[in-house]
Amino acid sequence: MTRNRFRANGRLVAALALGTAALTTLSACGAAPDEETSSAATATSVADLGGIEDLVAAAEKEGTLNAIALPPDWANYGEVIKAFEAKYKVKVSVENPDASSSDEISAVKSRKGQKRAPDVLDLGISFARSGAAEKLFAPYKVEAWDKIPDSQKDKDGLYFNDYGGYVSIGCDAARIKNCPETFADLLKPEYKGKVSLNGNPTKAGSAFGGVYAASLANKGSFGDIQPGIDFFGKLKKNGNFIPVESTPATIEKGETPISIDWDYLNAGYADQFKGKGVDWKVAVPSDGVYAQYYSQAINKDAPHPAAARLWMEFLYSSEGQNLWLKGYARPVLLPAMTEDGTVDKTFVTKLPAVEGTPTFPTSEELDKANADLAENWDKAVS
Repeated sequence: MTRNRFRANGRLVAALALGTAALTTLSACGAAPDEETSSAATATSVADLGGIEDLVAAAEKEGTLNAIALPPDWANYGEVIKAFEAKYKVKVSVENPDASSSDEISAVKSRKGQKRAPDVLDLGISFARSGAAEKLFAPYKVEAWDKIPDSQKDKDGLYFNDYGGYVSIGCDAARIKNCPETFADLLKPEYKGKVSLNGNPTKAGSAFGGVYAASLANKGSFGDIQPGIDFFGKLKKNGNFIPVESTPATIEKGETPISIDWDYLNAGYADQFKGKGVDWKVAVPSDGVYAQYYSQAINKDAPHPAAARLWMEFLYSSEGQNLWLKGYARPVLLPAMTEDGTVDKTFVTKLPAVEGTPTFPTSEELDKANADLAENWDKAVS
């Protein structure tokens, strides 16, 4: 599945590094709500609702959870959703699974007061920050709140980090004779028309991470993403970069045989493609090591506020966190679960190999990177 694996304890150290490193807080109206719904809508913790049993009862009474932008093959969300539905009498409806963080925020704004508005959000950290600033989210602190490092949550509970990973290079060894392992490799003529990103970096967190990592690989910094933009401009000019969003479908068809994406997605694809003629290899480029977490948030005007809060409690339980880990994502509670013995170590040993300890940009550096991308990305790759 992956190459150049560390020993199990090496992978555990790398996983814990991501879990413990400081992550700067970096995408028709119904009838009047009943008393339970109103109570759930203002609840900032499970205690406000009388305990977990009362929360479950209120959520099952609602019976539905509106989610958005949760592909089943993204961080094992398919299994996460099935497990939640099996445990509770709540149906999860996922709209537009391949939507971006930007689309999620737009849906919250455009569907305010509607029954089909999203209840919960899984966002790139910059979108979580901006959404909180725009007062789109409801404050809520899960039972595991104190186990989430302070640097990985909004102090008021408007959003909190969930799982993370490293930018990686996925490659179909059945179609590519020599798979690239670094950003420098991607410039080689043999990769003409073969290199892709998972989306537009001005809208999608995974693609944004790819450009940030490329910047670090080309003498850039967290405060200067322009070298990464220039790198993709150079890839586009020499014909290597193709503006096709990489998905499992495009990979299987051979349209995007090299994909820059989060390691948990690329590692998951390796499992998914077994027996389908795709030999998917994964490498975390040593010249551009960049890690990032995504964040959870509850829509302030969620049509199913109890189900939204129960979903959060499930995700931050050991069961939910281990299901993300099973999907090769590094859950935010990994250090705490390792300490208390609730982590599934068999999943930890399967994580893609990574060297070193990750560092993270400041809020100001992220804001500048987003602004520079918005201004210069299209010009570089058009």
